[in-house]
Amino acid sequence: MASEAEGQWVLMATGQSPTNIAVIKYWGKRDEALILPVNDSISVTLDPDHLSATTTVAVSPAFSSDRMWLNGKEISLSGGRFQSCLREIRKRACDFEDEKKGIKIKKEDWEKLHVHIASYNNFPTAAGLASSAAGFACLVFTLGKLMNVKEDYGELSSIARQGSGSACRSIYGGFVKWCMGKKDDGSDSIAVQLADEAHWKDLVIIIAVVSSKQKETSSTSGMRDSVETSPLLQYRAQTVVPSRVLKMEEAIKNHDFESFAKLTCADSNQFHAVCLDTSPPIFYMNDTSHRIISLVEKWNQSEGSPQVAYTFDAGPNAVLIARNRKTAALLLQKLLYYFPPQDKDLSSYLVGDKSILSDAELHSTEDVEALPAPPEMKIHDQKFKGDVSYFICSRLGAGPKVVADESHALLDSVTGLPKGM
Repeated sequence: MASEAEGQWVLMATGQSPTNIAVIKYWGKRDEALILPVNDSISVTLDPDHLSATTTVAVSPAFSSDRMWLNGKEISLSGGRFQSCLREIRKRACDFEDEKKGIKIKKEDWEKLHVHIASYNNFPTAAGLASSAAGFACLVFTLGKLMNVKEDYGELSSIARQGSGSACRSIYGGFVKWCMGKKDDGSDSIAVQLADEAHWKDLVIIIAVVSSKQKETSSTSGMRDSVETSPLLQYRAQTVVPSRVLKMEEAIKNHDFESFAKLTCADSNQFHAVCLDTSPPIFYMNDTSHRIISLVEKWNQSEGSPQVAYTFDAGPNAVLIARNRKTAALLLQKLLYYFPPQDKDLSSYLVGDKSILSDAELHSTEDVEALPAPPEMKIHDQKFKGDVSYFICSRLGAGPKVVADESHALLDSVTGLPKGM
């Protein structure tokens, strides 16, 4: 390793990775250490402008240990999952040279260099919105760029999987399938892209953030309990999911929203049934989640065909997928009728793609107050102000990308510490 500045250089890279929401759920591992699932799963990648992790990674001979900061707070890197990702990427690192800065790093030197990592999620962490998926995908992708790793995205997805199972699906945009694989070493448990984000542009995604609090039962311990105690999980993995995956692939390929919606809702409900079938039972949804399901089910029924699909991960937050923008605007009207904002500020109550408010003709809280009751609902006078923290409007998005603008880096290019420290 050599440098003009007597070895005291900092080499950095910054990346951004999206989160993803599973429409055919991953729940249960057949191998805890390698994070190998008991079934295939399929997800949609969300627009990184609305839900993503940004990560800056840096190496320097001046660093004395590996360190990481998440959303501004230093966290331990001693966990096995972080170590697996670091080890696998370092193993695949290649020679690197930056003639301008006078930096030359040989393949074998990467092992000796310590890393600093800073990561930031633009949405709540550990609240059931797949923050760990975005975070580990971003870590692996950005480390790979920094260390000049030549492996393809399939290989990167296999490394991201060892950080957080669903992270492997955030290595791609659009619609993604995580193949469970058959091999004991997990080498064939990788993600593949079924279709890119431009394949089905009509879809609009509205997320009701019911709670941004950290969940009581983590996905890791919940899954372990389900695998050990739920007979329904085994039946689901062996009998139900294989045929559902094939039908979902077909629905995505043919833009068949009716099949897509029915499969998405059914799989979400079965996943939560598995949680209830676990001993002790796991409750991820709450009364607000159930009210949103009821609203969507009744509307779909009254229209004679599905307008909206709902899906819930390991938390109470509702992910609602509307067949097109017009439907999404109607959905937003119904949601805001029942879950109006607590204060006068409508623009902070809906984040992401705010233009949906204009489509729904909602320009102020007065417009919300004037909304008519959804005709398909029997009880009209009940409203649940404060039960939803806020809404996010999004769409399908692309996979990870390099952020070239150094002003967006989270680490200082001179010290290698988080900016402002």
